[in-house]
Amino acid sequence: MRDQPTVSSTHERESAAGVVIKGRRETELERYDRNLNELMGELRVALPGVQVLFAFLLVAPFNQRFGTVSQFERRLYFATLLCTLLASILLIAPTVIHRVEFRQGEKGYVVQTANRLMIAGLSVFAVAMTSAVLLITHFLFGAATAIITTAIVAVAFVLIWFAVPLRRRRLRRRTDRRAAVAGGGP
Repeated sequence: MRDQPTVSSTHERESAAGVVIKGRRETELERYDRNLNELMGELRVALPGVQVLFAFLLVAPFNQRFGTVSQFERRLYFATLLCTLLASILLIAPTVIHRVEFRQGEKGYVVQTANRLMIAGLSVFAVAMTSAVLLITHFLFGAATAIITTAIVAVAFVLIWFAVPLRRRRLRRRTDRRAAVAGGGP
């Protein structure tokens, strides 16, 4: 049974001993296990939203009123449908990769790849939800309301999902660098 990555024996001993990283004493494999569990938990939150939007989009053309949409709305619908499909593909991919790489000793690769795919999937899902809001508000209320509402939604996604956490990351790195310089570290 190969459940450990192929690494040098020195690295294996260091990992087996456990290293304290940011207040946690865990081996590299334990960290990968924890990270993978956290990712899978987050996917359980994100996927139902994608599935609901996708189901709505799949059913919408069969509604009698769908025939009355403008050419712009029809194209926007198609783009939203494709974005939702791509978000589904990206968000389900970590599960497939985990299954394909199961017991191959590549948990680090699985965790890193799953993290990237999840960020990409959530980004595309934000575009899909913003597009869905544009489609619905344009159909129901017209161009002016659609533009204002969609702009607010887009700004909210950018700020809450990306700007706030990236700002926090940047500030944390700056603080870590200052602490390292003050302590004589690297």
